[in-house]
Amino acid sequence: MADRSGSEEVPRPEALETWFHLTAVRRDGERIRYHGESLVPRSRLAEELRPAFEAAGYDLRFSVDEAGNDVLIARPFGASTTSETNPTTNVALLFATIVSTMFVGATVWYYIPLSAIAENPLRVLEAWPFTAAVLGVLLTHEMGHYVAGRRHGVDVSLPYVIPFYIPFGTMGAVIRMRSRIPDREALLDIGAAGPLAGLFATVVVTAIGVSLDPMSVPQRVLAGSGEAIIFHNPPLLTLIADLLGQPTTYGDPTKAVHPVVMGGWIGMFFTVLNLLPVGQLDGGHITRALLGRRQETVAALVPGALFALAGYLWYVRDMGMQNSVGLWILWGFITLLVSFGGSADPVDETPLGWKRTLVAALTFGLGALCFLPVPIEIATV
Repeated sequence: MADRSGSEEVPRPEALETWFHLTAVRRDGERIRYHGESLVPRSRLAEELRPAFEAAGYDLRFSVDEAGNDVLIARPFGASTTSETNPTTNVALLFATIVSTMFVGATVWYYIPLSAIAENPLRVLEAWPFTAAVLGVLLTHEMGHYVAGRRHGVDVSLPYVIPFYIPFGTMGAVIRMRSRIPDREALLDIGAAGPLAGLFATVVVTAIGVSLDPMSVPQRVLAGSGEAIIFHNPPLLTLIADLLGQPTTYGDPTKAVHPVVMGGWIGMFFTVLNLLPVGQLDGGHITRALLGRRQETVAALVPGALFALAGYLWYVRDMGMQNSVGLWILWGFITLLVSFGGSADPVDETPLGWKRTLVAALTFGLGALCFLPVPIEIATV
């Protein structure tokens, strides 16, 4: 199962000779790099070799060197990792986001006064269902990417969750891809796995949320004056509620939907943004896998489309900046910046088959059920 390279023993299973034309073996600390050329489609290479390397006690990743040659990277299980793979940052951000979502959930969605939290900070724990819903949706989305990336031998990080303040307590989550993607099939799988997994969690969270008893709105909130944020229901949320025979609005102003419903709303909102077909967003990956380099043409049209949507709301529907006009202008500029960074660049440009084309269509179709021209409105109360 193993040969020696100099005085160093390295794994060299028989499958390696079957599926890979080996030209050089180099050590990089605890990692072993096998340089050469794949004898099968790159998407299949890691799948064929990983079991043999795992049996020898090594984790296997696929990469490409600067000259475009294939590189297999093997690392012993349990080996020490660099700061890039050390999960300390991931855990710290997750803890910070648990705190931020629980605090925002308690003060905004559970109507717990700041004075009450100051007297007893443990009151924020009452918002744990909101935190579980929000982080459950976001982490399921990112773990979809993670699992798909590992399946294709791509070096991906664990999710980084980003803490924030109002209105959700988080700005979402991301993962990092630290090696090139072998082909367009892998790119499609990685890009679509996140939205599909996240939407599954979103449906579950929404179904639970609309089935829970509504919240009682305190009199002090009803008696207050100022501006309130209104979150309109995406079609998918309304569909789930209708199928379960549950309301999402109440004629009684003292009642409001359970905060867990917002976990589903957040999942749908972030799905729409992630599926914009630009750059390194999920939609950019999926479109790049579908269209190849023609994806750049689609990406160039996205900022203009978002600016046009904002203009339509402003001029035709006579809505102000607070009625999502500002939101789409902001995302017009964000997608403009993201498009400059370019999309993922898979090694193998072989076009997709019909099965993965259907997966892409399904992903965008489900994403369309989450879209609203006016998802957020700020109204005077």
